[in-house]
Amino acid sequence: MRNISFILFISIILSIYLITHYYLWSKTNYIFSGNEIWRKGLKLVILIGSISFVLGEILEHTVSSLPGEQIYRIGAFWLAALLYLIIGFVLIDLVRLANYIFPFLNNLGNPAKYKLIAGQIITFSVLFIVVAGYYNARHPREKTINLQIDKAINSKSNIKLLLATDIHLGALCGDIRERKLVELIKSHQPDLVLFAGDIVDGDLGPVLRKKLGKHLNEIKPPMGLYAVPGNHEYIGGAKKTIPYLKSLGLKVLQDETVILPNGIVLVGREERESKRFNGHQRKPLRELIKNIDKELPIIVMNHQPYPLQEAVENKVDLHLSGHTHHGQMWPFGYLTKAIFEISWGLEKRENTTLYVSSGFGTWGPPIRTGNHPEIVIFNLHFNNKDQSYNFSE
Repeated sequence: MRNISFILFISIILSIYLITHYYLWSKTNYIFSGNEIWRKGLKLVILIGSISFVLGEILEHTVSSLPGEQIYRIGAFWLAALLYLIIGFVLIDLVRLANYIFPFLNNLGNPAKYKLIAGQIITFSVLFIVVAGYYNARHPREKTINLQIDKAINSKSNIKLLLATDIHLGALCGDIRERKLVELIKSHQPDLVLFAGDIVDGDLGPVLRKKLGKHLNEIKPPMGLYAVPGNHEYIGGAKKTIPYLKSLGLKVLQDETVILPNGIVLVGREERESKRFNGHQRKPLRELIKNIDKELPIIVMNHQPYPLQEAVENKVDLHLSGHTHHGQMWPFGYLTKAIFEISWGLEKRENTTLYVSSGFGTWGPPIRTGNHPEIVIFNLHFNNKDQSYNFSE
């Protein structure tokens, strides 16, 4: 049954892939019919891009190599260009439809000239979007959140917690990005560092080939470096990936609860999709904290921001997630807003503070449009019983 579902899923994805390329190919013939150089040039780009993504995916999931990585990189950039070319050409079709109903372009003269101009504007706009989106993806923001938790701990009352999610180490996020992340983390000198899933992009082959993750053991916060698995750890094979992450010095929590020396309770949830990949059903949150003193501060890492009400009902103080990338590329942020209770940002429900990060890395195209990557620094203030609860971004 699982194999049938997988085949059906792949068939749907391939069908969509082929249909979008057929649409783009046919519209290229129409829009650039008056200029052979533009028509043939864009069709060559379409051909190279479409083949590169499929071939790159196959190579990266069979025998990881530098040539295969470069082919995959071309294909990944092409996916972003494909999205915005489709949007641009659909806009042209909508203008044509509007003109058919309410003629307003008939007196402009040579239609081939204006089709060419429109096509050139769209093509250059897409090129700009892809370049700007790549630049944005390579420059993460550092967000600081001050949060008061009205519970006592057995140490200093102020703790600096740093959250990073969705790093996606692999073919497209390599040594340079990893070192940038490590330097960012070290510059803030956090007391506690949490990685909330999707540390690797999927298949472990590119990670091993490029020896990625080796810089993570340079992070030595006094309260520890903890992580939970995400869906991409399972996509790549959790039986290999999680031991590799542990070998890098990460304490990976899978439905585990740790009480830190100062009394903070750290709960690491198993990935929500673990049952689909290995048949193991993760435990309910109430079971993980049933023997925990609720007077202690409770922080939960849960890669996917679901179900959030479970954290509220169990009186969790801080619930941290990632996964959504806030859609990563416009307009997919509207989709993640519709799917998830929180697509990105901070929300307070009763005595529980919920935060969903947009993530540090990217999945698929190494591009972000409409949002930015981030690491999040929480300045946690404890044991201030005489002050009312207050939080700010």
